[in-house]
Formats: sequence, structure tokens, C-alpha cells
Amino acid sequence: MRRRALPALAAALLVASVGACSTREPDASPTGSDEPIVIGSTLALTGAFAATGIIHKIAGETFVDRLNDAGGLLGRRVEWRVLDDQSNTQNIVPLYEQLLSGPDAVDLIIGPYATPNILAAMGVAERFGKVLPHHTAVLRPQLTYECQFPGWSIGPNPNRFIPEQLFDMLETLPNPPKRIAIATVQNGSAAFVTNGFDDDPTGVPTVAAERGIEVVVNEQYPIGNSDWTGIAQAVANAQPDLFISNSLGVDVVNQLNAMAQLNYQPPLTFALFPAPGPVLGLGEAAEGIFAWSLFEANEPALNRLGDEAKAIVADFVSRAEAQNVPYTAFETQAAASWTAWEILVEGVKAAGSLDDQAICDALHANGAKTTFAGDLTFDPAQNNFWETPVGIKQVQDGDWVMVWPREQASAEIRVPQS
Repeated sequence: MRRRALPALAAALLVASVGACSTREPDASPTGSDEPIVIGSTLALTGAFAATGIIHKIAGETFVDRLNDAGGLLGRRVEWRVLDDQSNTQNIVPLYEQLLSGPDAVDLIIGPYATPNILAAMGVAERFGKVLPHHTAVLRPQLTYECQFPGWSIGPNPNRFIPEQLFDMLETLPNPPKRIAIATVQNGSAAFVTNGFDDDPTGVPTVAAERGIEVVVNEQYPIGNSDWTGIAQAVANAQPDLFISNSLGVDVVNQLNAMAQLNYQPPLTFALFPAPGPVLGLGEAAEGIFAWSLFEANEPALNRLGDEAKAIVADFVSRAEAQNVPYTAFETQAAASWTAWEILVEGVKAAGSLDDQAICDALHANGAKTTFAGDLTFDPAQNNFWETPVGIKQVQDGDWVMVWPREQASAEIRVPQS
């Protein structure tokens, strides 16, 4: 039975009905029903993940507007109803239940930001029989619902893939790191890279040991941590060759600032999923920082993808600048968001209806053609995760550029000068 969310919670967390989170009228009038297709979701618009949530909001607004400008979906205009989940996983279930209940229930849904929130939304989607495209959950073993579709994939074993890719890259340096320090947020979106999963504890420490790399610090901290002194002191005392921040948002910025207070800067730093703008805000201290990336809108990548990708990026950047976002580039988070939206639309078009089972079946049968991730196939035996095009980016001359793997690189790896 469908349950309604508490009215008080709904009122508190509703972001001015983003009737279309859309900001302009489409060029062409819909040829089908006068009623719009309403897509619902939550996003972290306030709280710990807001610096990243705003990127997904702008990406979604851009996508919906461009979709409507092209005639909408099934001949109907599309609206996006987005609620603020306040970066709090406990808000996800009641908010998605609200979106899917009562006379104002949405037609379709798309996932929130951050893995724990997506897992919570997935449970609601499964109970309501809804397709759930999502953009930032990569824990394949836990995403078992057959009608969830990831817009960002790290393949079947992300807990091994990420550290192996990082160490493969670092082994090409003249002096690869031999001693590493790790700081990990206790959040499902990042902790798996250090701790692995219940049935496979592989992570950075185990992969490092396989390669003869010593872990000299392995600290874990709670979500929303505000005191970085202990981690900073531990890393500074250990003097590692590489600092790995398996974290989200601005955590790595806070960690490095705390180390700077101790007159210490790691020789090399890797951040898992940082908010890109705040990292660049470190100025000179940001130079050389590595991070994981699905896509960077560097010229070689855009030339390879063509005019449509260039137009999407330009549209996004214009909107981000208008909203005074600290970093306006179209990068990993925006690309993952765009891919999730494309998966949903491809499924609806292939099904020819808004029936969720038909959409799910169509995606399994046909996959999805996407702008930034390529042609995707969805195998339920692999929990719909696909082969990944992800790589590693680095801050160079005040901007992020892709540096690994070499076939995706826009620049050579730089070793910061000590």
C-alpha cells in the first residue's frame, strides 16, 4: 500500500515547485496531451552535499529545457519536481513516497545524489514498481533492483578497480609512492574504496599491500566532521608520499587546509569525489591534486564528441555562471547526471509509454545511447552496470584536466615540485 509522507516534512523540504525546474517555454507546442509528464526526484540542495547537489540541479534543468525545446517527450511537455533532501538519507524514503503518492503523484522518477540516498530511493522505487535511473551510485553488489539503471559505472568490482587504476597511473611516475596515508568518510559513497564490501574486503589497503606499498595512516571519520586536527596531525607526522582522501564534497579541502595550518602539504594528493570548484579555490596548493573522473570538458574530449556535446556544455556553463556556482565547468557530476536523464528518456521513447515495466524491459533490450558515456547496455546479471570509461584528472594551471588513462588524456601527468 502506498504511504503518504508527513505533510509537515513535505512542506519543510519542498523546493518551490520546480514545475519544470525548467526556466523557459519550449519552442514547439506539445502535440500530445495538454498534461505535462512530471518527473520527480530529490537532491541535496542544502546540507553537507549541497556543493555537489547544485551541479546536478543545473544539469537537470538544462536537460529538461533542451528536451522541451526539442518537442518534449511522447509529444508532451516535461516538468521536473525536485525536493530538497537536505543531504540526509533519512529524508529520502518519505520524500520519494510523497512524490509517488496521491492525486499529484509524479509519472516517473530519477535518483537523488549520493550512494546511501540512492539505495534508500531504490527501495521505494522497487515497492512502487518504478524505474530508477540514477547518477552517482556505483556499488554494484548492493544495487540489486532490476529496474535501477546507473548513469555512472565503475564496472563490477569498483572497490578494486579504483585503487588499481590509481596505482597503475602512479607507477608511471619517476618515483612512485611507497608510503601512503588514507582518510575515509564513513559514507557508502566513498568508504567502499577503503573497506570493500561484506563479501569482498578488497580496498586501497589490500591493493597497496599487494604492490608492496606501506599504509602509514588509515583514519576514518563521520559524515559532517568538522574537526580535522587529528587527521591532519597524523598525516603530517607520518610524512607519506601520497595522501588519499576517500571523501566527498569539500572534505579534502578542509583536510588540506588543516594540514597547511601545520605547515605541511602532502607531496601527492588523490581525492575520490571532491566538489571541483572548492578544490581549485585552494589556489597554488591545488596544483597537482588528482581526482577520479567520468568526464572533463577539455577540448580533445569535446572535439571527439562533436557539436551537440559542445552545445550542451556551453548551455550548462552559462547557467552555472548565472547562478554564481564556484566552478562552472561541465565535468564528472554533470556528465553523470546527463547520462541518467538520457537513460530515462531513451527508455520512455523505446517503450512508447510511461509504463515503468515497459520502460525497464526496453532498456534491458535496447540499452541507451548517451552523449558522454557512449552506447550503454544493461545486463540484469551485472545489476545493469556497464563497462566504464572513467579515468583520473589532475589540477594543472588552475583547472582540471584528464591525465589517465593515456587514451583519454588531455595532458601529461605533472609531478608537483616540492
